[in-house]
Amino acid sequence: MHCRRIRFHSFLTALWLAASPGGEAAPLSPEAIERASGLEPSIEADGVLRIGWSRDDVEVSIEGRRLPPAAGLGSWAAFKSTPDGVMVMGDTVVFEDEITPAMDAALAHGLDVTALHNHFVFDRPPVYFMHIGARGDANDLAGGVAAVWDAIRSVRKAHPQPQERFPGGPAVAHGELDAETLEGILGSEPSVNDGVVKFTFARTGRMHGAEIGGSMGLSTWAAFVGAPESATVDGDFIMTADEVQQVLRALRRAGIHIVALHNHMIGEEPPFYFLHYWGKGTTKELARGVKSALKETKPELKDPRGGPNH
Repeated sequence: MHCRRIRFHSFLTALWLAASPGGEAAPLSPEAIERASGLEPSIEADGVLRIGWSRDDVEVSIEGRRLPPAAGLGSWAAFKSTPDGVMVMGDTVVFEDEITPAMDAALAHGLDVTALHNHFVFDRPPVYFMHIGARGDANDLAGGVAAVWDAIRSVRKAHPQPQERFPGGPAVAHGELDAETLEGILGSEPSVNDGVVKFTFARTGRMHGAEIGGSMGLSTWAAFVGAPESATVDGDFIMTADEVQQVLRALRRAGIHIVALHNHMIGEEPPFYFLHYWGKGTTKELARGVKSALKETKPELKDPRGGPNH
């Protein structure tokens, strides 16, 4: 059966080659995508090759009723030939404990993570969707997608049902943080409220012909809670398109988890993207991790008393 599929794909490829006008991108090889991904691609009318994986391994319900996988629980990746190589775009279904392994696999294999968000509400267990994109060699791209999906399968093999917490023990819920030490690492004066030490780093942009800044939501922030040796940090990074992947990689190198990646506005200049994160560890480790990601962006340091703190 496998040999028959390969021969059929070869026949279609030959037809495309014969029909392809000069100067256009060469058609993709279905055999190459299948060899690299382990999955037989479908061939779309426009020459795009698609592979898919229906998530029927975990039952999902919405409002207490089972959601059939065909109703939106399908992972996919689409490959298109371009004049200078191949591009891939895709969407991968991830449960909460699969997000970090899937993202790490994508980044390790040269795939860009372009969004992480939900498609449903009142879903149990919660379902998220990680979008990817990249350009390069077809074998590398298909192999990268396969690595992402294999990372997810490894999680489910170890724990058939999605876990409900991050790895590691719980952080101390309350304590007294050393705001001065954190300020020394992050280089900005924080606000302190109800035991939370929060840093804000503003940016500027334009929208509807007016300049907008941190007071209108253009800011990166980090909030620390707990004790010096056992704390959490959560926050939001504002990024331009060329900063997103570098910030993702910096946070993941620091062991900080990405929990969302999306946009907050439409029509702003330049377009901004927002990344939400969560980390556990010592305050120094967490602050250094946030600082490493800040270095990949261009925010102004914001004094919580008002005005830029240069």
